[in-house]
Amino acid sequence: MSDLVRRQRRRRILALGGVIAAYVLSFFQRFAPVGIAPDLILAFNTTASSLGVLAATYFYVYTVMQVPTGILVDTLGPRLILLLGGLVGGVGSLLFGLAPNLDLALLGRTLIGLGVSVTFIAMLKIIAVSFDERRFASLVGLSVLIGNLGSVLAGSPLSWLAQITGWRGVFIGLAGVSLLLGVACWYWLREPSDETQGLPATTGKPRFDRTVVLSGLLSVLGNRDTWPVVAANFGICGSFLAFAGLWATPFLTQVHHLPRVVSANHVSLLFAAFALGSVFVGTLSDRLGRRKPVLVASSHLYALIWLIWLSGSPLPLSLSYALFALMGLVSASFTLTWTCAKEVNPPLLSGMSTSVTNMGGFLAAAILQPLVGWVMDWGWQGGLTATGARLYTPENFQASLLLLAGTASFGALATWRIRETHCRNVWHAPA
Repeated sequence: MSDLVRRQRRRRILALGGVIAAYVLSFFQRFAPVGIAPDLILAFNTTASSLGVLAATYFYVYTVMQVPTGILVDTLGPRLILLLGGLVGGVGSLLFGLAPNLDLALLGRTLIGLGVSVTFIAMLKIIAVSFDERRFASLVGLSVLIGNLGSVLAGSPLSWLAQITGWRGVFIGLAGVSLLLGVACWYWLREPSDETQGLPATTGKPRFDRTVVLSGLLSVLGNRDTWPVVAANFGICGSFLAFAGLWATPFLTQVHHLPRVVSANHVSLLFAAFALGSVFVGTLSDRLGRRKPVLVASSHLYALIWLIWLSGSPLPLSLSYALFALMGLVSASFTLTWTCAKEVNPPLLSGMSTSVTNMGGFLAAAILQPLVGWVMDWGWQGGLTATGARLYTPENFQASLLLLAGTASFGALATWRIRETHCRNVWHAPA
């Protein structure tokens, strides 16, 4: 029996390690355009608005797939979903790396978004059914922290590697990695009947029907305490993803005239600070026993930082690094919105409530990334770089960053309407 328990534990750890590795890849794919934005402009001879659409395609698909992924994982199980996700994401990465034109690159980016969109929800499912529920929060926090390494790798490491192997070679290689991770998850995960053989259970038989799913979703959407949380996620997460996922590097290189490597280092620092901030904000909130004060203070500080970028004032290198680090730390406050959503809705609907909340930020990013590019193109005066790519002025960036600053401020104001839960579920069934 002890040998069986040890085998179970080992396979569960391997299974969780495989899905966390896939989660790292999903973060990398999400933010990869920011590290190779100049290369993409040159390769496809594109404008800022077209580049925005290319990057935002990931977010379009990810947004649409949030709630369906939760249903698929609960019915088909994470084992099959992760295998299919690895296959689709791998095909998309290969197509993106080989794309001769913008249209095929858009298709590749769409498939990437579709493939990796299943990873986060599948990871939560595996942790929930394969490990002690008393360790759920700590394992999720650790998994998110490790997953954020993908966003760090999408900064200066990707920029450096792209200069050596070319950005196309990077994505062709990632196609193989995606497929291998999908197969590894399929191999390490097993059905409940295999638990007697020392393999981790991952799912049960389908238990959802359309009536239950629809009534649950309507319950979440009809709860007035859900919407301030969604609005806060929309403003804070959306502006962060739009900036960090694409426009940070062009902003630093063309407005502050920083070398590309230094700009990429800023982005990597931003993501690293966000990863640490995600753990810090959650821990601070739990120790205080309050959600709202942490959200209000962090989101308002985040919105104030945008005023500095809007000013366009030249900054010492040490100060710009410090501001990017602080921006990453305080923007992590939006991770509390998932907890708030879960605590103001029925416990049995925690998956749907967090999925609906998560849609807010990804929807905002999907709208803002191309919209920022459109505003920049609208004010473009015809300047070109030596390679023929469009050159944008600080005034172009100032007008576009105003959209991001306004969105961040909207999210900060929405935090005042969030219901304080005191770190417990406060939902009550209607009388």
